[in-house]
Amino acid sequence: MKKDIILSGVGGQGILTIAATIGTASLMEGLQLKQAEVHGMSQRGGDVQSHLRLSSEPIASDLIPEGKADMIISVEPLESLRYFNMLNTKTGWLVTSMNPFNNIADYPPLESVLNEIWKLPRYVTIDAEQVAKDQGSIKAANIVVLGAASLFLELKYESLQKAIEQMFAKKGKDMVTLNLKALKAGREYAEKKT
Repeated sequence: MKKDIILSGVGGQGILTIAATIGTASLMEGLQLKQAEVHGMSQRGGDVQSHLRLSSEPIASDLIPEGKADMIISVEPLESLRYFNMLNTKTGWLVTSMNPFNNIADYPPLESVLNEIWKLPRYVTIDAEQVAKDQGSIKAANIVVLGAASLFLELKYESLQKAIEQMFAKKGKDMVTLNLKALKAGREYAEKKT
């Protein structure tokens, strides 16, 4: 098994939580894991991206070569476009929230951004904020996106559930339940759309 993933979004949207959840689930399954430096974290509203590499074999580098990413997981649609050049467009998947984070004056029309995404052969776009709100809190939008991406990660769904239980345990049972519901709702959405 080998999976090269680009994670993207805007500071404060939970990209690190997605990375930690995937990483924890991967380690539970005995996989090798490397993650590149995350950029933009120091500034809420700044762009954040990370390279996450999973493999059953040793991994030499933490950086994904251009055109070789198996997946882009994004919590912001314009940020997903920033990394199109990294995606293997023949076999790769792009999974992104459709909810814009309008942090720049010349943010393009959302329809234009989504039309570019929809040109790809394999994608899932999801209204993650609404799905999360339906589960109990908009704050779980990042986990909704992870749930949609879980269909293509080649990790056991149960490993992701256990990772969420472990990661959110200190925040209480309600937070664990919310995030498990968000994960499931995102996955069910992707199953219906693919």
